[in-house]
Amino acid sequence: MEKENIAAIILGAGKGTRMKSDLPKVMMPVSGKSMIKHIIDTLENMGTKEIVTIISSDGEMVKKETAPYKTAVQEKQLGTGHAVLCAKEELQGFDGAVLVIFGDTPLIKKETFLKAVEKIGEGYAVVVLGFEPEDPARYGRLKMDGGELTGIVEFKDASDEEKKITFCNSGCMGFRGKYLFKILERIGNENAAGEYYLTDAVKIAREMGLKCTAIKGDAKEVASANTREELALLEQFYKERQA
Repeated sequence: MEKENIAAIILGAGKGTRMKSDLPKVMMPVSGKSMIKHIIDTLENMGTKEIVTIISSDGEMVKKETAPYKTAVQEKQLGTGHAVLCAKEELQGFDGAVLVIFGDTPLIKKETFLKAVEKIGEGYAVVVLGFEPEDPARYGRLKMDGGELTGIVEFKDASDEEKKITFCNSGCMGFRGKYLFKILERIGNENAAGEYYLTDAVKIAREMGLKCTAIKGDAKEVASANTREELALLEQFYKERQA
């Protein structure tokens, strides 16, 4: 798939409460630069054509940080699937590869994103970025059948057999643009939290007769930060990479 045919949606509406900070989470710095800026720099380096950041209704600071790129407001936090759907107006009619990236995962490499784009070019409608953590703990598991991704099972819903799977979901996904919003609009919220989960996209895409797959990233590059401790780890991984 051509470089100019890549768009990205960055989820940046999270608060920094668990970081014990007034800053929005994606504004927390790693090596002197906000997490979201790290992601944007990587995307620019790939020649990404459109970048849309999903912000909360008080996300003015994130909007400034991501300018001149577009933002879309998620008024109510109704889950990750709903957050991505908020970009529909901005990306209506876009038919390239659309990367969906959590704003607190600043270390994903350009090569990894491009691997996902390549898979979309090969005809996959949904591509999930997976990884093999040292401790799979509470991560969602990626169920593969050869090269096909057949489902994502949340840890709490996994059978003992499924818990033995070590290939886990990083959260980052890629979509073929022309199917993205059709898939998202079919996601329901019949779950305990009443939220629309992005992970349901795999099941829905398969019900629509579309192909899904997963690619493997490195555990350190897909690391995210919800706490100060995790932020310090990202800092350490970043420094290791620069060295």
